[in-house]
Amino acid sequence: MHKRVRTAVFPVAGLGTRFLPATKALPKEMLTVVDRPLIQYAVDEAREAGIEHFVFVTGRNKGVIEDHFDRQFELETTLELRGKTAALEELRKDLPSAGRTSFTRQQEPLGLGHAVWCARDIVGNQPFALLLPDMLFKGQPGVLKQMMDAYEETGGNIIAVEEVPPADVSSYGVIARGSGPDNGFAITNMVEKPKREEAPSNLIISGRYILQPEVFTLLAEQTKGAGGEIQITDAMQKLMHMQPFTGVKYEGQSFDCGSKIGFLTANVVYALDRPDIRDGFIAELKKLDLGVQF
Repeated sequence: MHKRVRTAVFPVAGLGTRFLPATKALPKEMLTVVDRPLIQYAVDEAREAGIEHFVFVTGRNKGVIEDHFDRQFELETTLELRGKTAALEELRKDLPSAGRTSFTRQQEPLGLGHAVWCARDIVGNQPFALLLPDMLFKGQPGVLKQMMDAYEETGGNIIAVEEVPPADVSSYGVIARGSGPDNGFAITNMVEKPKREEAPSNLIISGRYILQPEVFTLLAEQTKGAGGEIQITDAMQKLMHMQPFTGVKYEGQSFDCGSKIGFLTANVVYALDRPDIRDGFIAELKKLDLGVQF
């Protein structure tokens, strides 16, 4: 019987320099795809997968994230007085239950591995999910739920992967695929940002993980790797000698919202999927005469 995964970690301490000046005062995780912040999509995905405790690893100027996941009584009272019950219920539905969120500071930008390590005392000796909010996934069920299904079968550590053109592998962590079906195959190796000719495959680590707590011990001893940062991939490579890793080639569509192109594409796709704005949005796009059929 595998230990149940109840906790998810969200690293949200990054500076978001690719979106300056918008992110000078606004956390990049609060940038909206249509009308929902990126961090809300990640939390929604985690809740669908059965996560009960949400741990946010923050940095300076990230207090608005904590405010977002708190009740705003003045706003709720105003909506109630104005009879905007649908908006009020939507706000309340998005909130985790009282006591289900925790916040800790990274303090120094030392890399993703270091951010995960900062959550060690909150997570404790339990398996946990790790979600990178920059990566937005559109799928039914959500990617983390697909991974949870694999975890129930195999236990151990689970990584969501997707295919990219071979020319792009040097920008990502890349895995070597062993035996098994797409929804649960053995991972035999992984490397962070390899040269194209040295990459073990074109399957990249795509920002969703289920990890065992032993990774914290390895991260505590981890030296800086690619980019001069403490990399989670380097710690996972060591953990592979101790525990099995399973890959899930998820069903769905991904958007790298850490890039402007990915972020803008996500807004278009999600807008077109919204019944309340789809027709009006298409009408406005047609006015632009972009030469695209909708």
